[in-house]
Amino acid sequence: MMSDNRPVHAGAGEAQASPHFSGSSARTPAVSLRGIRKTFGSHQALRGVDLDLFPGECLGLVGDNAAGKSTLTKIISGTYLPDEGTILLNGEEVRFSGPADARDRNIEMVFQDLSLCDHIDVVGNLFLGRELTRGPFLDRRKMMSEARRMLDALEIRIPRLSAKVEKLSGGQRQAIAIARAASFNPKVLIMDEPTSALAVAEVEAVLSLINRVKAKGVSVVLITHRLQDLFRVCDRIAVMYEGTKVAERDIAKTNLEDLVKLIVGGERH
Repeated sequence: MMSDNRPVHAGAGEAQASPHFSGSSARTPAVSLRGIRKTFGSHQALRGVDLDLFPGECLGLVGDNAAGKSTLTKIISGTYLPDEGTILLNGEEVRFSGPADARDRNIEMVFQDLSLCDHIDVVGNLFLGRELTRGPFLDRRKMMSEARRMLDALEIRIPRLSAKVEKLSGGQRQAIAIARAASFNPKVLIMDEPTSALAVAEVEAVLSLINRVKAKGVSVVLITHRLQDLFRVCDRIAVMYEGTKVAERDIAKTNLEDLVKLIVGGERH
């Protein structure tokens, strides 16, 4: 374990979280979960979880395997329905009928496998399932122009939009997946392990991209096992353990050692 576990603040030009996310207690959460329970057979995946997510913040969701992180985010994104509990969006109770319903309510999720089509180019992936047409034909020129605008808005640098996605680096692929989700104008964006398989330089680029998305007022949920990344982009951290939320921390008031203890179950509060 490091001798000094206080988070190191990013230097100039590096990705960093807000100095201190303040005022959340007086704001209406973008998403509120109350008493969420989910059971698969005899396994209790979630045991009465309460969680708030505020506009323009990044919430880190951490925990060991089988802690309940994935199940919780799939409930937020409409993939699973809770057995018990309440979901509120901007203070109004909702019950999703499925992922499309959640997407219609401006909730997007970037999965760990990215859900990209390797043999299609960048433009095709950005507009997959919602292609622009001119009469009976694809409007390739307009799609190319819109794709460039979408990427430029998030400062994503991909020189050739006609390049097949399989030819791109891991960081570029991740950026395309995030840009596609962001193009739907989400209010909530969930990211599952976005930096897990990236080189150092690409991690920096993705963390900077997360901060740019957050700066647009989007609420971001970040699942990651790279705990050091949390101190770069998150405002708060929620720790899951065996289906319960055991702790919630303001990023400015915690450290790496504290998080590790919470994740492995050595300390619960």
